[in-house]
Amino acid sequence: MSETDGGPRRRAIAPDPLTPAQRHLNMSRIRSRDTKPELLLRRALHKQGLRYRLHERSLPGTPDIVMRGRRAIILIHGCFWHAHDCPYGVTPASNAAFWSAKLARNSARDAEQLTALQVDGWRIATIWECALRGRARRIPSDVAETIQRWLEGEEPELQVQGDWQRSMKRPAHPGG
Repeated sequence: MSETDGGPRRRAIAPDPLTPAQRHLNMSRIRSRDTKPELLLRRALHKQGLRYRLHERSLPGTPDIVMRGRRAIILIHGCFWHAHDCPYGVTPASNAAFWSAKLARNSARDAEQLTALQVDGWRIATIWECALRGRARRIPSDVAETIQRWLEGEEPELQVQGDWQRSMKRPAHPGG
C-alpha cells in the first residue's frame, strides 16, 4: 500500500550517505529501458519461445514488452520509481517533499496509462524489480513460466513481486 492508496509509505531513516554531486551522478545514469531486470526477463521469455516487441511508442506509457497477437503487455517496474510497497520502494529522507510529490505523480500517471490500456482491451502484467533482483528475487525462468501460464489463461492482470516471505526466512550467513 502506498500514499496514493491511503496508506503510509516507507521512508528512509538515515540521511543520504552520498554527497549531492555523487547522488546526481548516480541518478543521471539510471536508464528507462534495457535495465538489468528487463534484460533478465526478456532473455527468459525468449528462451520460453515467446516473441514480442519492445517499447511500443504508439501505446500509452510506451510499455516495455508488447505481445500484439495476444493483446498482452508486460511492464517491468522499478520499485523505487513506481512506489512499490517493498524494501526497495523507500522514499528518501533527503528532500522528502520533492520525492513524495514526484512518486505520487508517477503513480497517478501509471494509473492513467493502465486505465487507457485496459479500455483498449490490453491485458497487463506488471513485474516488479524486486521479483528479479535482491534477496527476494525469483528465478527468471520461473517468472517467465508464470507469464506464459497467464498468457494462456483469461486473467486481465498479473502482478509478480519478490518473494519477501521466503527471503525473511533465509539465514543471514551460510550456516547461520
